[in-house]
Amino acid sequence: MAPIDLIIVRHGQSVGNVAAESAERDKLERIDVPVRDPDIELSELGHEQAAAVGAWLSRLEESERPDIAWTSPYRRARQTLQTALDGAGLEVDIRVDERLRDRDMGITDMLTAAGIREKYPEEVERRNWIGKFYYRPPGGESWADVTQRVRGVLTDIRHLVGEGTVLITAHDVVNLLFCYVAEGLDEESVLDRARTNPMGNAAICRLRSDEESPTGWTVVDYNLNEHLREENVQVTAQPGASDEVGAGNDQ
Repeated sequence: MAPIDLIIVRHGQSVGNVAAESAERDKLERIDVPVRDPDIELSELGHEQAAAVGAWLSRLEESERPDIAWTSPYRRARQTLQTALDGAGLEVDIRVDERLRDRDMGITDMLTAAGIREKYPEEVERRNWIGKFYYRPPGGESWADVTQRVRGVLTDIRHLVGEGTVLITAHDVVNLLFCYVAEGLDEESVLDRARTNPMGNAAICRLRSDEESPTGWTVVDYNLNEHLREENVQVTAQPGASDEVGAGNDQ
């Protein structure tokens, strides 16, 4: 059976990433963004980063280029996908899949760490007790919840795609958990990776189906950013919902 290759890209820097970083730096309680999370767009730098992904795709061998694309419905992910495809001169069918959306932060959405400590101190205590991987804010999702979405996507890709290369654009914790599933990591290992090697904006991971792997997948590359450096584009690794209490979603 021919393998399936996945090229998984985190969206470029967004205006929400910039706002979240600014709010944390200034010790504010809320992240100032004028739209709901699904509508947050790329920043100017984010568009440059997405274009660098396109340049990278254009340098791939014909056999390595994507045959189809799957994307989160969130605007920043869809913008990243379209900019990358345009830059590579590629036209492929695009499947929008809500399972690739960012982690839902529930009542803590758009709050900084300081904001959560002020408004929901009991949630800080609960998260510290349960741990980052299994903590679910009221109305939101845990990393474990997102993992179930990722497993479903991988199963569908196996059944619906069959072979070839799939380009996926999504969000930091989603992409991290694709690798978590593929490598069969445990809670401690994936949290350590998030701390020591956080997913950068427009970073690339590559997975390949592997019948000999216990999970059915192998991680070929993780968190690549050489394409950004090659295009002289700034590398950023601004955290999303996956990294800190109250960092907001992966805007």
